[in-house]
Amino acid sequence: MDTTRPIIALDLPTADRALALVARFGDEPLFVKVGMELFYAAGPGIVTSLKEAGHDVFCDLKLHDIPNTVKRAAASLAGLGADLLTVHAAGGKAMMEAALEGLSAASNDPAVVAITQLTSTSEEAMHAEQLIEAPLAESVVHYAQLAQSAGLAGVVCSAWEAGRISEATDGSFLRVTPGIRPAGAAVGDQARVATPEKASSMGSSAIVVGRPITQADDPVAAYHAIKQAWNSGLQS
Repeated sequence: MDTTRPIIALDLPTADRALALVARFGDEPLFVKVGMELFYAAGPGIVTSLKEAGHDVFCDLKLHDIPNTVKRAAASLAGLGADLLTVHAAGGKAMMEAALEGLSAASNDPAVVAITQLTSTSEEAMHAEQLIEAPLAESVVHYAQLAQSAGLAGVVCSAWEAGRISEATDGSFLRVTPGIRPAGAAVGDQARVATPEKASSMGSSAIVVGRPITQADDPVAAYHAIKQAWNSGLQS
């Protein structure tokens, strides 16, 4: 997986808008995320269309169900050509292992990463709503270790937990970080955010960026500015 490219979150309401946005980049191969909003509105064909246009696709549907259902869902997504999938670590080790079993027949060798705690979740909300008494960072690291024991490629986490996860897992274990905002950008509904440079210095191995690119006046320029900031941090 080419982690030098920021993953563009195509959190858009229609296939036409998503395809029009990526078309502005010409022949440049992108790494794009198809989440619930776009997938449910446009259907599986949006993944196929993006793959046919030459892009890598992160299909972020956060699978969380009984193991057999997750296994079959993962197989279906892999059949569309998805390069990266998400499951919820809270679903348990057996469920995560089942997701990998669902990929056994895939020809493109997709990877699976686990959701630890959503970047919109604050420590206070985790304690009050999930009744998890451990500190948020400890919960995230625990989920990361569980995901690694299940054989997953990595986790989705905030930049603020990436360093601790790196220390608690092996060097190849991915820390995919959403909640990225350039300096001065609006935080929106995210609770644990970081700039591209900060994410790099804190141990993120890949970043996901949505609104700062998709809602920019010039999405292509915004993408390349974020990509430059991210890669300058990787090289420092």
